[in-house]
Amino acid sequence: MRDTASGQAPDMLAWTCPAPLRDQPRVVMGHGGGGALSAELVEHVFAPAFGGPALSVTTDAATVELGGARLAFSTDSFVVRPLFFPGGSIGDLAVNGTVNDLAMSGARAAYLSCGFILEEGVETDVVTRVAQALGAAARTAGVQVVTGDTKVVEAGHGDGIYINTSGIGVVPAGVDLRPQRVVPGDVVIVSGPIGVHGVAIMSVREGLEFGVEIESDCAALGGLVEAMLAVTPDLHVLRDPTRGGLAASLNEIASASGSGVVVQERDIPVPDPVANACAVLGLDPMYVANEGKLVAFVPREHADAVLAAMRAHPLGAGAAVIGEAVEAHPGMVVARTGLGGTRVVDMPLGEQLPRIC
Repeated sequence: MRDTASGQAPDMLAWTCPAPLRDQPRVVMGHGGGGALSAELVEHVFAPAFGGPALSVTTDAATVELGGARLAFSTDSFVVRPLFFPGGSIGDLAVNGTVNDLAMSGARAAYLSCGFILEEGVETDVVTRVAQALGAAARTAGVQVVTGDTKVVEAGHGDGIYINTSGIGVVPAGVDLRPQRVVPGDVVIVSGPIGVHGVAIMSVREGLEFGVEIESDCAALGGLVEAMLAVTPDLHVLRDPTRGGLAASLNEIASASGSGVVVQERDIPVPDPVANACAVLGLDPMYVANEGKLVAFVPREHADAVLAAMRAHPLGAGAAVIGEAVEAHPGMVVARTGLGGTRVVDMPLGEQLPRIC
């Protein structure tokens, strides 16, 4: 191998490996990817600065007591490009993402706030379309947008529109969803095919064609969660595998619970278009984002009934058992391959994909 500029062989003894991203003194894109770097930023910067017993660093919504009621409270920001994509828009994401974070605590969202950050020069018609999509998604989810804010930044300092939504809802009595409740023997269930949203965004943003249009699975999961809780309030944990995909969610739950997790690769539902796209792009579907799916850890004695209730709901028709919590390899996720081997499913370090939410 030669340096084409000088014609000389490179001096490999002089090469040095760059420091890992986690050692960088500045924020990098991976800090927003939902993987290990995101977790480190929260653990070492935000959690110590904010403090407080109610601060949750292991769930997407905090559960707090107020006036005798148990409330779930969550906030999320959306910076997706393009603003419109097959199956949805940034307006749909802004509602469904926050509604789903609340649903993962067992709460049915009641009220949302909405903050728009607009880039100077964005077309008013585009803002109107996004606002209308957001309003329609809120009505579909059964939630009211009751307060908001608007800011404008100079041209070149944004991607047209950023949105922040915060939401609040009531947690039913007897519901306690958190990763620390996971125990060996729990059954792991996903609500349907994974990887759809991330591939839908990539196909539009990068101009890729996979032989069939892939639409985002963006949807509000409150109704599905209610159907599951109607079977038993004793679900152990729910998580919507958005950034970092199913792999990140399973690793977060394993780490927080201290249990190991084993999944069967052949049982994980991956649509053919997603599998084909990932094969072409060299991606693992387990790391691709979703916006309308959940993963549940359910006590074994309730698993069959919960699975049946999920499959009876439109958003859980493709639900499948994919694995279990185990005593072995605590805090680690392992996948059993179709060939009979095993592989460790690590927490993603940074961003595997372009920004999708």
